[in-house]
Amino acid sequence: MSDFAAALKTVRCFALDMDGTFYLGNRVLDGSMDFLKKVEETGRQFVFLTNNSSKSRKEYLAKLAKMGVTVTERQMVTSGQATILHLQRFFPGKRVYLLGNSILAEEFEDAGIVLDDDNPDVLVTAFDTTLTYEKMTKACDFARAGLPFLATHPDYNCPTETGFIPDIGAIHAFIHASTGRMPDKIIGKPYREIIDCALAQTGCRAEETVMVGDRLYTDIAVAGNVPGLRSILVLSGETAEADLEGAEVCPDMVFGSLKDMIPYLE
Repeated sequence: MSDFAAALKTVRCFALDMDGTFYLGNRVLDGSMDFLKKVEETGRQFVFLTNNSSKSRKEYLAKLAKMGVTVTERQMVTSGQATILHLQRFFPGKRVYLLGNSILAEEFEDAGIVLDDDNPDVLVTAFDTTLTYEKMTKACDFARAGLPFLATHPDYNCPTETGFIPDIGAIHAFIHASTGRMPDKIIGKPYREIIDCALAQTGCRAEETVMVGDRLYTDIAVAGNVPGLRSILVLSGETAEADLEGAEVCPDMVFGSLKDMIPYLE
């Protein structure tokens, strides 16, 4: 048995990043579908786990369905969803200013979160692809006023089929330059809240789960914040092999893509 096969033998669940790992833009990466098929054939589970909060869980399920992937809500976790759970637990009944898309705002409201653009109790930033100067000004005003400041995730860039677009990390840089503040708490990878959400949905322990993704500072770094969780880096998105030299965060395993893992799943 190869070292990779031995290492993967104890994995019962693959927590899969989406952008740059399973697909790019609207294109499923070569071999991704075969990987899911092999995972299920060997009696394992998978759960999609994305930091990208520009869409709701419902939107991601619809996007995957268009790609030919049918999954249940229990097989999908977004940073937006994990942020909703955090707000419900630690800020019950508090009004929220959400810097985010209308789709995410609808998901927040459906979960009972009260959104308030004028007199909120909490500031929440997400990956807002409908960003305007007015929205940014309000976010800066509320950050400057000292409101609790939460963020769905920390990613600086979002991979696309043609390159990268600025993500929430760039938004935080703007807010910090204006107010001197960064988020008090970030919910998505590399922090454990989003992993705890995934483990609750799959019923698997961290020791039985491996995080698979294309970013060292989120997908791979999260393993260091969740005891027992292992990580696999795929080189199909943001991280290149050269980036591993001297990197502070190192994965347990590296593959070119999900497809390259298939021969080692037994």
